Amino acid sequence: MPIILVHLVGLSLGATFAWAAGPELARSEKPAALTPAFAVVAAFTAFVWVPVGGYFAIFHGDWSYLYLVAQHPSAIDLALVVLSGACVVGGFLATAKAARKRRLGPVLAAAALPATIALAGLPFVLRRLSVSATYSQFHGDFGTQPIGSSLLGKGVLVLGALVALATVWTMRALTRLTSAA
Repeated sequence: MPIILVHLVGLSLGATFAWAAGPELARSEKPAALTPAFAVVAAFTAFVWVPVGGYFAIFHGDWSYLYLVAQHPSAIDLALVVLSGACVVGGFLATAKAARKRRLGPVLAAAALPATIALAGLPFVLRRLSVSATYSQFHGDFGTQPIGSSLLGKGVLVLGALVALATVWTMRALTRLTSAA
């Protein structure tokens, strides 16, 4: 996922996870960061979200930056990938209080607003997302290949499926926390 969009999607995921964990959060008087639900979200973030974001930033950096930046230091990549993880747990923590009280409005706003911004931006970057190239190739209009026939495309497909499956598993784990108690 492009590093520019991964933060918005992470915020939405965090809020969605908080809603799924709402009943579990309501049962506990502990701060949200000390609950089993937070541990599940943190595990998803550490073992799925951050590594997937890191893969694209490291191995397909020009695409990840939507061919907008010619050179990007690895320290910036690292900081942005870590920030993407912070967005997931931050979205969870920011909406945990509302989810605990089952107030759908604030949670829905926290989930829908970043997702809407990301989706609204897609038509403007679709051409950039659809090709695999280096910054020079993209701007020089040579050597580009369709994403579907590239290693990048295979990564998007496989890692996208992994994130989808892990998201479903995380949602299921969060909803099962309540029934297990």
